[in-house]
Amino acid sequence: MMQYAIGLDNVPDKAKIDGPITQNYYLVNGKLKQWEGEMHEVYSPIQIVTVEGIGPRFLGSYPMLSEREALEALDAALNAYDQGTGFWPTLSVSARIEHMENFVDRMKKKQELIVNLLMWEIGKSFADSTKEFMRSVEYIEDTIEALKELDSESSKFVKADGIMGQIRRAPLGVVLCMGPFNYPLNETFTTLIPALIMGNTVVFKPPKLGVLLLSPLLEVFRDSFPPGVINTVYGAGSTIITPLMQSGKIDVLAFIGTSKVSDVIRKQHPKPHRLRCVLGLDAKNPGIILPDADLQAAVQECILGTLSFNGQRCTALKVLFVHESIADKFIELMSAAIAGLGKGLPWQDKVMVTPLPEPEKPSYLTELIKDAEKLGARVCNENGGTIEGNLVYPALVYPVTSEMRLYKEEQFGPIIPIIPYQDIAEPIDYLIESEYGQQVSVFGQDPDTMAKLIDPLVNQVCRFNMNSQCQRGPDVFPFTGRKDSAEGTLSVLDALRAFSIRTLVAAKESELNQAIIADIVNGKKSSFLSVP
Repeated sequence: MMQYAIGLDNVPDKAKIDGPITQNYYLVNGKLKQWEGEMHEVYSPIQIVTVEGIGPRFLGSYPMLSEREALEALDAALNAYDQGTGFWPTLSVSARIEHMENFVDRMKKKQELIVNLLMWEIGKSFADSTKEFMRSVEYIEDTIEALKELDSESSKFVKADGIMGQIRRAPLGVVLCMGPFNYPLNETFTTLIPALIMGNTVVFKPPKLGVLLLSPLLEVFRDSFPPGVINTVYGAGSTIITPLMQSGKIDVLAFIGTSKVSDVIRKQHPKPHRLRCVLGLDAKNPGIILPDADLQAAVQECILGTLSFNGQRCTALKVLFVHESIADKFIELMSAAIAGLGKGLPWQDKVMVTPLPEPEKPSYLTELIKDAEKLGARVCNENGGTIEGNLVYPALVYPVTSEMRLYKEEQFGPIIPIIPYQDIAEPIDYLIESEYGQQVSVFGQDPDTMAKLIDPLVNQVCRFNMNSQCQRGPDVFPFTGRKDSAEGTLSVLDALRAFSIRTLVAAKESELNQAIIADIVNGKKSSFLSVP
């Protein structure tokens, strides 16, 4: 019997879900509308044992909408925005915050089901699934607090050269929001939540994997926001995304995924200068281990950086440059650390390596390993790269050279390429020549050496991690990238700015204008020209 397969009767209570889930509805204009057309079936990456044998568990299904339903969702968002005159975009900041607080309170009641669906649908461990849910809640709460502070600061009147004005932030319009499968809740919310709370209306397409886990939130969205403020679409991108973009009525594209897909989507818009893009894209973040690095500490961080959620993170360390004088010792320690990792089903204690959600990913990773072996590399750790079901045992591949696919391709999985180097110029040149520019991790102990690396590397990437793995958080820090890695900046505060635009009311400092403004503000006659 397969080691990582299980009978449903043996699933612990904390991980059980009723199923299958038939989501034969979608959210449009404040209603959960029934769908009677084609459905897409969802299977878990987790193998289960039945009387018929071993195979993936059938989890449920969701709608495969047509162009008609996609445009219906767009019309609902357009009507709710109503050229900026709709109820939601003209609502006061405090009132929009009340809606968002209502949403997050209702969302918390769905934690158990969403966490379990994260495990079953994308193979994320119980600990990481719980962390993703809680981090999403915290992100919403932090966004609310950041907007309160931003609104308070913006309520001040500015005076210059005889002109007085109030500068605040206004929404941009209709946002098409598309999140990634690896963090289908948290990273989706890092664009969806600020877009909503700033007064935009949204058409939301869930990622290709991790769709059902969002179904418990549809009624929460429906009950928390006015009709048309958020609408969901499902189906093939060519069927539903193409007509949305070709309409020219999408004002903002919020997309987290690959640069290849984002390029296709944005080129479909007929008015490119009117389309704003907030994009989180590819990365090939390197780790650089200097000769004087604390190897025990570096290995601990590199294990987390390369293998958290099986390396399926844009912020993962995807290639390691190790000075040749310490390469053998580093590989020995990394191999031992990999051997000690928990491997198995998502709900098992201390598990880190779990089944991959993409059915085709194991064969792709095997191709990368075989390509590297053909060109002179080897898998250094025992059982590295072996496959059981959809679980791929982490592979430490060394020495990787520039001729190998692993050198440049973003593997997005549990393969750790190690490149030996003699001169520090080699990893620096790698970053300079790379198509990506998100982050780098550097491990070493000498302040002078570290200082000499900081100055050139911060002009290649947007985050230099000193003796620590690459990561997104904390969410108050800016998260972005150079080159093909990102467009726009996402932190709690930066995201509020990304989905809004500075707008002002200005007037000469005449007695008449001062009286008009005082009457409007004191009488609370305007949501924009106001004080909290």
